[in-house]
Amino acid sequence: MSHLTDIEIAQAKELQHIKNIAQKLNVQEDDLEMYGKYKAKLPLDLINEDKIKQNNLVLVTALTPTPAGEGKTTVSIGLTEGLNKIGKQATVVLREPSLGPVFGIKGGAAGGGYSQVVPMEDINLHFTGDFNAVEKANNLLAALIDNNIQSKTNNLNIDPRTILWKRVIDMNDRSLRQITIGLGGTANGIPREDGFNITPASEVMAILCMATSFDDLKERLGNIFIGFTFDKQPVFARDLKAQDAMAILLKDAVKPNLVQTLEENPAIIHGGPFANIAQGTNTILATKMGLSLSDYVVTEAGFGADLGAEKFLNIKSQYAGLNPKCVVLVATVRALRHHGGSPKEEYNTASLERVQKGFKNLEKHIENIRKYNIEPVVAINSFISDTEEEVNFVIEACNKLGVKAVVSEGWAKGGEGTQNLAKAVVDVVENKATQFKPLYNWKSPVKEKIETIAKEIYGAIKVEYSKKAQLNLRRIDRLGFNDFAVCMAKTQKSFSDNDKLIGRPEGFTVTVREIEIAAGAQFIIPILGKMMRMPGLPATPASEGMTIDNEGVISGLS
Repeated sequence: MSHLTDIEIAQAKELQHIKNIAQKLNVQEDDLEMYGKYKAKLPLDLINEDKIKQNNLVLVTALTPTPAGEGKTTVSIGLTEGLNKIGKQATVVLREPSLGPVFGIKGGAAGGGYSQVVPMEDINLHFTGDFNAVEKANNLLAALIDNNIQSKTNNLNIDPRTILWKRVIDMNDRSLRQITIGLGGTANGIPREDGFNITPASEVMAILCMATSFDDLKERLGNIFIGFTFDKQPVFARDLKAQDAMAILLKDAVKPNLVQTLEENPAIIHGGPFANIAQGTNTILATKMGLSLSDYVVTEAGFGADLGAEKFLNIKSQYAGLNPKCVVLVATVRALRHHGGSPKEEYNTASLERVQKGFKNLEKHIENIRKYNIEPVVAINSFISDTEEEVNFVIEACNKLGVKAVVSEGWAKGGEGTQNLAKAVVDVVENKATQFKPLYNWKSPVKEKIETIAKEIYGAIKVEYSKKAQLNLRRIDRLGFNDFAVCMAKTQKSFSDNDKLIGRPEGFTVTVREIEIAAGAQFIIPILGKMMRMPGLPATPASEGMTIDNEGVISGLS
């Protein structure tokens, strides 16, 4: 096993020119919009609905993770390398990293070890400017709202107390959650309360990920719900004539990005919503692009399957007509120890007893995936602290449930270490004849949709609604938004809304604190427990371990 860091491995790789990667997808150089030698935008006219129906979509998700994550992206990339090794044409399709986690607790999000997408430094930092475009489009609308309130000639009579639209910044900064703006006299606007979300939680990001064309993007931007007038009439972004200006800022961001893996296979990276506070998957356009150009597409959804996979399946797949044929559930022995009661300092200490107890968490995720009429494969993401006894228990316990469990060594060996996983996935894809079935219908009543997720996926026995949430439900009904999908905002640390309830909790109640409306994205966002849509930095941010020298060589970005 290599002792090099992720960034040292990535920096040691001699990259192929992006035109050579595009050739593997039968994309001509003239079709590429290149950002230097190693990154390019793909035009939307390459999407082919007929090919999408013929090709194979594999979703990678995980059990309920520890704070550092269990390596979904690494497994997704490694699986793609393994599929290509066994003769399948495969592309990995991922989300773009947010600077919040990069400089916060998790570090970069371009995979790890010998299963990475490159150039990893560019991908983890400013990449092709998509996040910047989303942020600017979001904040343009915020500026137009406040300008309209200030205006004496073009005033829509917006009640400042009802404005729901927040500004965004792509950084963890808890001090911006609640602010007061417009201070300093009449020239500086009308004083009111405001706040910031992190950019991945912006509805503009959600819209980018749900849009099926540029015209659809523009229409959705116009449908953003802002608030009410003083006479209680709803106000939308289109009332401010904001949609075209916002779309102008997003004209390049709407196109998926092409990069490469360490083994020179294609990787498409596009969009970046978090899964605990947003929908947690890459764009519909990126997934369809991959399926238009490759026989197999491997994609991932953030955090555990109760969050990212639930939203990928019920929101994205249901809306876009996608048919995932296999779900890979990433598990680690250390996470099973955690769910079996290991304290953080003992995650790497062998304990078969704790692994056996913690297996209940993975078992619940397996049950959940089967509710969608999809057969899972368990990928045991290998760590040096794993023991043979613990790994064998997981394999045997999965076998008793009729599920194939395979050790994945993508971090240490790249595609060489994931060929068995690739063969297990191909067996499900080619022999199970999967026809995905969503858990709920978008047209079901709002409470029914919320409670279906809470009871079927989380295992709750009851859902309670705060007074504010009940008022929000009445507002949703009044506005005619009952047919929207449900995008839960919930802790990633537990099936419940209490992050202390690890393993497979039972007999618990979840509480909906409030419900936000994302009319452009066409979903509502029930916020459970103490979830915040602007994270804070940890006591020791990842940024403290990063350096850059006079030659521009970066260390610690992983």
